[in-house]
Amino acid sequence: MEESFDELAPEMRDQAAGELDGGGLDWGFERRQGIVADELIAAAVSLRDARPGQTVVIVVGSSSHVSHRVVGSVTVSLARHSPVPLVIVP
Repeated sequence: MEESFDELAPEMRDQAAGELDGGGLDWGFERRQGIVADELIAAAVSLRDARPGQTVVIVVGSSSHVSHRVVGSVTVSLARHSPVPLVIVP
């Protein structure tokens, strides 16, 4: 039986904390529902507006599907619409 996000969220947050805590980064973990690109943009704008003077960056992986590189991927949508710097990791 597949676990729900509510059950997986604490483990995901702990894994992220293990990688990011102590690295001098200001990071957070939150759950959102909706269109992924839109939610990432909304979260970035919210952070940017709450922390003037700090740099907010969205980091995403590139899609391996050829069709996603043309239309329809989260990364393509972010590249076209992100109001903050975007780093695309191959």
